[in-house]
Amino acid sequence: MSRKNSTKKILKPLFYLLAMNYFLVDAVFMTVAVPTGRWLADRLVSNRIRNWIISLRPYPTLLLFAVPVIILEPVKPLAIYMIGTNRVVAGVTLFVLCEILKLVLVERLFAISREKLLSIPAFAWGYGRYSAAKHWIVSREACRKIQKWARRARCAIRRQIAVSRPATSLRRATPSPA
Repeated sequence: MSRKNSTKKILKPLFYLLAMNYFLVDAVFMTVAVPTGRWLADRLVSNRIRNWIISLRPYPTLLLFAVPVIILEPVKPLAIYMIGTNRVVAGVTLFVLCEILKLVLVERLFAISREKLLSIPAFAWGYGRYSAAKHWIVSREACRKIQKWARRARCAIRRQIAVSRPATSLRRATPSPA
């Protein structure tokens, strides 16, 4: 066996593991980012901003789409550095907030301008590759098991929240003394 093939055999599972972790982290953050983005869009994004984004041509839209990634992606290594230098809470907080903010902005911009972005051949090609890779990883049995565990965890958390909420709606109205 050649050295190239043995290196390929070693790196291929590592690549798949890294890709699966990336998509799983992305999926976890998207469960927060999508509802947060919709909530923010309903309350903070005016029709004027939305109309301005819609009025942009495809390439300026692509530039606008890239801005959150260009600004917030470099924060991840800083957050990891902070975690590595025993500032764990600050590092994790920074990582989570930046990732959610990035995903919220990117998801909202993509939702508003999907057709325009996909009209750019290079973007459409990259998005097609991203979608295919995501589909391939999500279709793996290991990923399905992780999704099953995540669903169970979410259900358990929801049950715990429901149990711990005070039963304010069950209070009886006491008659006032007359």
